[in-house]
Amino acid sequence: MLYIDSVILNMIEGACRRFQRLTGRTNVWLAVQLTNLSIILYFLWAAAAFWTADAQLRILVGVFCAGLMYVLLQTLFRESIEAYENSAYRRVANGLRNPRRVRDALLRISFLTLAMVFGYAGIVVYMSLHLQILLLTVPLIVLTTAVLYLLACDPLPPCAGKLRVKHQAPATVRADPAISRQS
Repeated sequence: MLYIDSVILNMIEGACRRFQRLTGRTNVWLAVQLTNLSIILYFLWAAAAFWTADAQLRILVGVFCAGLMYVLLQTLFRESIEAYENSAYRRVANGLRNPRRVRDALLRISFLTLAMVFGYAGIVVYMSLHLQILLLTVPLIVLTTAVLYLLACDPLPPCAGKLRVKHQAPATVRADPAISRQS
């Protein structure tokens, strides 16, 4: 399974580097965006799961979600994307690989296995029992797996990105209207 993890990690790192050359955005930026998406899905999942529950349980879940959001704001969202990217750039400039590449391997493998097994089982259970809650559970597992792989990648040095350069170039080449009227 370590070999499969390594192959997937190398493929995702290659895709992240192509994405960075194209847009100028790093794997860290992508991981933060997917984390935000998974947080939104989590709260939707909690709302959908407890929508028909009795009032006390809904209040308890609401308080738990509010507490969770407070903890996320104090921890996860405390440091900016730029700080994470600068840390990754310094590490790469010093010739060091991402420590998460090795440290989080077992966690990535566990989530990858969970995504495959639960994805298949979730589809079978949904098709037979029509439990709509499974439609949000499987994407949460897949998004968490994707974030773990993205965080284990090393970014390229900072660059503007081909798309950004392409869209900014026409604005700087515009002709001066006064010069075109004189000719």
